[in-house]
Amino acid sequence: MKKLGLIGYPLTHSFSKKYFTEKFNNENIKNWEYLNFELKNIDEFMDFISKYPELTGLNITIPYKEKILKYVDWQDAVVKEIGATNTLKLLPNKIKAYNTDVYGFEESLKPYLKSHHHKALILGTGGASKAVSYVLKKMEISHKYVSRNPKKEDEIGYKDLKKEIIENHQIIINTTPVGTYLFPEKKVNFPYDFIQHTHLFYDLIYNPSKTDFLKEAEKRNATIVNGLKMLHLQAEKSWEIWNDKN
Repeated sequence: MKKLGLIGYPLTHSFSKKYFTEKFNNENIKNWEYLNFELKNIDEFMDFISKYPELTGLNITIPYKEKILKYVDWQDAVVKEIGATNTLKLLPNKIKAYNTDVYGFEESLKPYLKSHHHKALILGTGGASKAVSYVLKKMEISHKYVSRNPKKEDEIGYKDLKKEIIENHQIIINTTPVGTYLFPEKKVNFPYDFIQHTHLFYDLIYNPSKTDFLKEAEKRNATIVNGLKMLHLQAEKSWEIWNDKN
């Protein structure tokens, strides 16, 4: 039995195990199993790996997409550039890191882009935001990060989200975990009254399927997208990597 799995903490919000279990059943894929592995501390990783020699691959989620790289032997070009991974391939004496979030985000974003979508705001500065930024650069969409504690030249604070900024940035992407069912009491601190029908709001969260962030945008007739399609796309790309279909 070959094993795959997901590493993160906590993992009660994840659809990955359900997705792959259904895939194996629906496509009659035998001798594969996908499990969740909650690690409270990334320093447990090497001990964890030694306990599961049958592991073929892993997906990585919050909060370890960047921290886990210190245990990796090889990184693909995307991981090297953005400094975050969501897919590991485990080989004898070697761990390879890939990023399929980039593929998933790009392919799920493309159908919604219009000619006026040429500037974006990325809410959050974690590992997922790096994949989003990579795609926007590739598409030549200028963008800024929005951070609670802006420190870099390409970062602004939530207090800086004035009417002019919102009107000039027609794509708004939430890469933070705020709004998941794990944090139902928390809401993205965003000035929704400045939203126009020409805005595109993308939330990487897929559970719930419509966060308050997206509901507020929908009230103002903006286009809204959640992260479910991105999840499916990145999962299939991970499966290709684990099976050498690349």
